[in-house]
Amino acid sequence: MAGTAHAAGTLGAAAASSGRYFGAAVAASHLGESAYASTFDTEFNAVTPENEMKWDATEPSRGSFSFGSADQIVSNAQAHGMKIRGHTLVWHSQLPSWVGNLSASDLQSAMDNHITQVMTHFKGKIYAWDVVNEAFADGASGQHRSSPFQDKLGNGFIEHAFRTARSVDPDAKLCYNDYNIENWTDAKTQGVYNMVKDFKSRGVPIDCVGFQSHFGSSGPPAGFATTLANFASLGVDVQLTELDIAQAPASAYTSTVQACLSVARCTGITVWGVTDKYSWRSGDTPLLFDGNYGKKAAYTAVLNALNAGGATTPPTTPPTSPPTTPPTTPPTTPPPTSGPVCAASYAVTNSWAGGYQIEVTVKSTGTAALSAWTVLWNQPADQTVSQMWNAVQGTNGSLTTAHNTSYNGSVAPGASTTFGYLANSADAPASTLPMSCTIS
Repeated sequence: MAGTAHAAGTLGAAAASSGRYFGAAVAASHLGESAYASTFDTEFNAVTPENEMKWDATEPSRGSFSFGSADQIVSNAQAHGMKIRGHTLVWHSQLPSWVGNLSASDLQSAMDNHITQVMTHFKGKIYAWDVVNEAFADGASGQHRSSPFQDKLGNGFIEHAFRTARSVDPDAKLCYNDYNIENWTDAKTQGVYNMVKDFKSRGVPIDCVGFQSHFGSSGPPAGFATTLANFASLGVDVQLTELDIAQAPASAYTSTVQACLSVARCTGITVWGVTDKYSWRSGDTPLLFDGNYGKKAAYTAVLNALNAGGATTPPTTPPTSPPTTPPTTPPTTPPPTSGPVCAASYAVTNSWAGGYQIEVTVKSTGTAALSAWTVLWNQPADQTVSQMWNAVQGTNGSLTTAHNTSYNGSVAPGASTTFGYLANSADAPASTLPMSCTIS
């Protein structure tokens, strides 16, 4: 078990003990350097190509695709059993000049074709794609940034890109990725949050949000874990996708890793580079390995945090989305009650030392559809709810409550929906827990 004498000795293995990955961004041109390759292959269990999958690398001229360098990274990762994050399909930067010269209709066609060709080439190999990267402006507006896509296609280009991506590869996770969205109160963070919330409410296929996490020496903002949890509550995974911290203070790296470990749907961390020698911020020495591939104090701090976190983090993540196809056969006994009526049932889906995971099924048992629901129960005082998804947590006196979200309040007669929560507890969860459901 992690946290014991059997603690994992590498970053990837330590992260895997809690069902997560710990990856690095790599450049194909450095894989021929033995120290670089051996450090990466040994320590990490996920990879993001730094530049090899971007538009200028994969489609330098229209309709002419080149995948050689990206294939090299993918083959290396597959040989070592690593997850692969695809980065990135649609981004305003590193575009070949021909893209910016297209008319709106041509640009739409080119974007669709680029997504289709690139995703098809790597289909079955990519764990998650950064479908759209850095589409929101810095500052107080909370609006989309100017780009060829935004200026010619409008706000809808992001949704269109995600829908196109899902049609090409229904199995890869589809992510939105951005920087400076780690602080919950920032306008940019709120802009991205509202977009994701809207997407989830309308069934736009989005599975994850990437937080680049390029931090100064003070590390993440104090409320970083809150930001991750708030996004996760929308029904998406969250990932730290490009982590580096100026001067690599051990304490700052520890607090960053712990923020991820505190949120069950924070599924992995990627540092943006293997060694300071090749970091895009090399003057800040922001990574876990120095220019000679020596392990810094931050490396040890991260390894210890991952090993400690593995004992209190569930090995599986909650469902990625609310059910989209409810059961069509209503219950036959007892007969349905007239009007909208609901019932709630409780099931333990996972437990570990220090906590457990619950799934609650909310069923429409009347003759009319539910439009909103609230579940109430008496959560044991020593077993506190730490996170909830697909419902909004609250209280009613001494009772814990869960209210439907914007996307799962409507439940047809005989159909059901689910929500889940995690609880911290030194004791095992009760095998049953009485729950009541009310129409709200």
